[in-house]
Amino acid sequence: MMDLKAVLFDLGGTLIRTAPPAEIIARILEKYGVKRSIEEIAIAHRFAEENSLPEDYNLPYYDFWIKWNSKILERLGISDKNCFLARVLVDEWWDNAGVEAYPDVEEVLVRLKESGLKVGIITNAFEKDIEEIFRRVRMPIIFDVLVGIDTVKRPKPSPEIFLYAVRTLNVQPHEAVYVGDDLEKDYIGAVNAGLRAILVDRNSMHVNKQWLIRVRSLSEIQSLILRNF
Repeated sequence: MMDLKAVLFDLGGTLIRTAPPAEIIARILEKYGVKRSIEEIAIAHRFAEENSLPEDYNLPYYDFWIKWNSKILERLGISDKNCFLARVLVDEWWDNAGVEAYPDVEEVLVRLKESGLKVGIITNAFEKDIEEIFRRVRMPIIFDVLVGIDTVKRPKPSPEIFLYAVRTLNVQPHEAVYVGDDLEKDYIGAVNAGLRAILVDRNSMHVNKQWLIRVRSLSEIQSLILRNF
């Protein structure tokens, strides 16, 4: 991959590990006397994701997440204190998320940066969420670009979010590789935008998809790049 100039990463599930969203929601709700099963909450969380409208991504940070959380609470049949709980879920999210970097992150990022590659992040978090994560987890490098959903008002897998990042880095899409853990949002989204892609498949969920470029850990990425894929 002699023409590779940039390696871009997803954040949550790729560089950063957190508790699953349903568990975080359950922890916060239980503090306020509301109990629901993890399974119920996971279904409600998917409902909120699937029913977000394109125009929602034009909303300010707080308004977006309150609307998102309200959908979850409504789906769970929680009408009492809905507005209060929707706000609490925003305010207390990161205190209950158990944020930590995966153990192989530091070595991989440092080596890629030292090799002269540009390194960045494209995530379906807001820029404020990126700042909050970095406040809690020290990153070993300074990233060349950070792109959240509010940067371009579009989430992955929209091509716009990937293309914004490569334009900012002044590289062509085929000169960048995107590394993420979600097949649709990360891998296929990046490929559709003209980037190369690597799927981080830590739990071997996609071993039967022979067409994938897949790794079990971030440490395998370095050797892939050295072998030019």
